Amino acid sequence: MKKRIYLDYSATTPVKKEVLDEMLPYFTEKYGNPSSIYTIGRESKQAIDHARDRVAKAIGAASREVFFTGGGSEADNWAVKGAAYGNRHKGKHIITTKIEHHAVLDVCKYLEKDGFEVTYLDVDEYGMINIEDLKKAITDKTILITIMFINNEIGTIQPIKEIAKIAREKGVLFHTDAVQALGNIPLDVKELGVDLMNFSAHKIYGPKGVGAIYIRKGVKLHPLIHGGGQERKKRAGTENVPGIVGFGKAVELAVESLDQHVAHVKKLRDKLIKGIEENIDYVRLNGHPTERHPGNVNFCFEFIEGESLLLSLDMVGIEGSSGSACTSGSLDPSHVLMAIGLTHEIAHGSLRLTIGDFTVEEDIDYVVENLKVIVDRLRQMSPLYEKVKGGQ
Repeated sequence: MKKRIYLDYSATTPVKKEVLDEMLPYFTEKYGNPSSIYTIGRESKQAIDHARDRVAKAIGAASREVFFTGGGSEADNWAVKGAAYGNRHKGKHIITTKIEHHAVLDVCKYLEKDGFEVTYLDVDEYGMINIEDLKKAITDKTILITIMFINNEIGTIQPIKEIAKIAREKGVLFHTDAVQALGNIPLDVKELGVDLMNFSAHKIYGPKGVGAIYIRKGVKLHPLIHGGGQERKKRAGTENVPGIVGFGKAVELAVESLDQHVAHVKKLRDKLIKGIEENIDYVRLNGHPTERHPGNVNFCFEFIEGESLLLSLDMVGIEGSSGSACTSGSLDPSHVLMAIGLTHEIAHGSLRLTIGDFTVEEDIDYVVENLKVIVDRLRQMSPLYEKVKGGQ
């Protein structure tokens, strides 16, 4: 069997055994609808309540402030659309950045067609916003600021606490997509001062198709899904009980092992970055050098295309990506890499490798060794590389 090294943990993670073990009974033995009042229905309802308590504890929230969704993208949609429609009597101006996940950017474009005005903040070469630009963008019509915690492509961590303080002083709601943050940095919604924050289970070794949103008590959020009284009449639809149970267990494990996890992935991340920079020329590390997701490695390799690089890596059993898994089928260069000032040609040569709990040192050695060979081979087919090399 071909060796396989998975380095795309920001796209998704495997479900941990402890998580699966807690989920399994809710597919077969405890299959009741949580809205039913008989015993197996009440068992399902209790399981959801327990999971909600676990998520709330992990982020420093009250249980009544946590609502389950069908994933991170739904939660993003709910936060942005819900805040926009729930507060449009106050104004119709929203502030975001040019490097948000498409679950936020596409919603903002949708809202623009419905009469809302959106300001898209620029970022610097590391993907960091300018706080002064944010302050200048706020008007008396601004009702929402939505800026992601950790960028899913380049790993840059934004100054969320500082942004939240500015929003609060101006009386503006602040939402942050924390899908990449949960399980990778400590989170406390009260300390951070955010109004809305969302998460996804499958980024923290939980199941796919389940997410959550924190809605601070008192925040007015228009419902996204209508049709039932679930989630305290804010999100209709029969709950994904096994998924929610798995999410609860996954988030508990993530908090318990946070320090160990961060130390492990950061060590291997730094080893991989060093190995690439020392063995391959004409490379650029994308993202902030220090304020960075502990497991994120994002490089651009000049004179080659990312798609060819990914296919070649896959042939030797290395699985990575060129950016967000949600847009991996697109031939367009990453909007994030374009926003930090890269040219189309350089942005097309991007590679994102993200490290997780099951990555080992031998994997990193194998990746560096094979990546060097593959990059050299692909560059031999590039006339531009031959020209640059010949001019040295």
